[in-house]
Amino acid sequence: MKLGFGLYRHMLNTEHYNFAKQCGATHLVIHLVDYFGHNKDNADQPIGGKEGWGKAGNPNEIWSLEELLAIRKEINDHGLELEAIENFDPAHWHDILLDGPKKEQQMANLKQLIRNVGKAGIPVFGYNFSLAGVAARTQAPYARGKAISVGMDGGDDTPIPNGMVWNMVYDENAPEGTLPKIDHVELWSRLQYFLNEILPVAEEAGVKMAAHPDDPPMPYIRDTPRLVYQPHMYQKLIDTRHSPSNNLEFCLGSIAEMTEGDVYEATDTYSKQGKISYIHFRNIVGKVPNYKEVFVDEGDIDMFKILRILKKNNFKGVLIPDHTPQMTCDAPWYAGMAYAMGYMKAGLKAINE
Repeated sequence: MKLGFGLYRHMLNTEHYNFAKQCGATHLVIHLVDYFGHNKDNADQPIGGKEGWGKAGNPNEIWSLEELLAIRKEINDHGLELEAIENFDPAHWHDILLDGPKKEQQMANLKQLIRNVGKAGIPVFGYNFSLAGVAARTQAPYARGKAISVGMDGGDDTPIPNGMVWNMVYDENAPEGTLPKIDHVELWSRLQYFLNEILPVAEEAGVKMAAHPDDPPMPYIRDTPRLVYQPHMYQKLIDTRHSPSNNLEFCLGSIAEMTEGDVYEATDTYSKQGKISYIHFRNIVGKVPNYKEVFVDEGDIDMFKILRILKKNNFKGVLIPDHTPQMTCDAPWYAGMAYAMGYMKAGLKAINE
C-alpha cells in the first residue's frame, strides 16, 4: 500500500508538494477543478450549497495532453508520483449527467480526455456520477477538542436550478426553473450510457475509471436520485459493464455512513475482487442523515482493522486522507493532514510488522 494526499488545483505548487514529501507521502490524487463560492476559505473540503461553489470551466477546452504532461512532470520533479485525477469539470459532462442535447459531443470530448490521461501516464481517473454532488453537509466543531469538521443533520430537498449540476453553474443564462424530476431507473440508464461509451476507450488507454459512492449516501438529495448509497450498489455498478477499467474510488467515510451493510465486509468484498483503485481514508461517527466527520482515530471505523483486511487481500493502491478536521492553529489544513498521515504511516508500519 502507498500513501498520498489529495490536492485541489490551487494547491498544485511547491509548498504543498514539499509538505506531502515531508509527511512521507509518495503519491498525489489531484483535482483540476477548484470549488469556491461560499466555501472559498475551506476549498479543500466543499460542503455543498444552494448557491453552488462557483462556475464551471470552458466547455470546449478539455485538459490537453501537454497540460497533463506538464503537471505530471512538475509533480515528479518534486519526488512524487501522480496516481489519479479526481472529478470531471461539470462543464465537460453536464449533458451526460442530465441526458441533454450536447451529451454526444461531450462524450466525444471525454473520450479524448481519457486518451490524454493515458498518454500522460496517469493510471486512474476518479468520478462521481451524481446530479447534486456533495450536498446537505454542515460545518461546525464536530471533532475532538472542538475541531472544525463537516457532518450532516438531516437531508436537503431543495430542487437544483436549471444551469447547475454538481454544485457548479455551467449556464448562467439557463431559463428559470429547476431540473426535471427523474427516478433511479433513469439515473442508472444514464450511467449505463456513460460506462458503455467510456470504458472501451479507458481500456485501450490503460486508465482505470474509479467511481465514488454518493456523499452523503442518501437515496435522494436535492430532489434528485442517487446511485451508490448502500454498499451492495457498488456491485451493481461493477456488473453494469464488466471491464478491467470499471473500478472504484473507495471512500471509507461514505460507506460507513450508509444505513445498510458493513464497512469491513465491503472493504473485504471489493478489495478481494481487485476493484479498488484508491481509498479515501477518513473516519466518521453516526449514519445518514445524522453523522459527523472526526479525526482518523476517534470514529466508528476501526482503521487498523481496515488496513489488515487490505493487506490480507494484497491491496497495492494509494490511501489518501481525503479531508480531515481542521486543527486550531495558524495552519489548520496542514496540521489536520499531517496528523492523519502520521497515523496512517504508523498503522501501515504496525500491520507490516
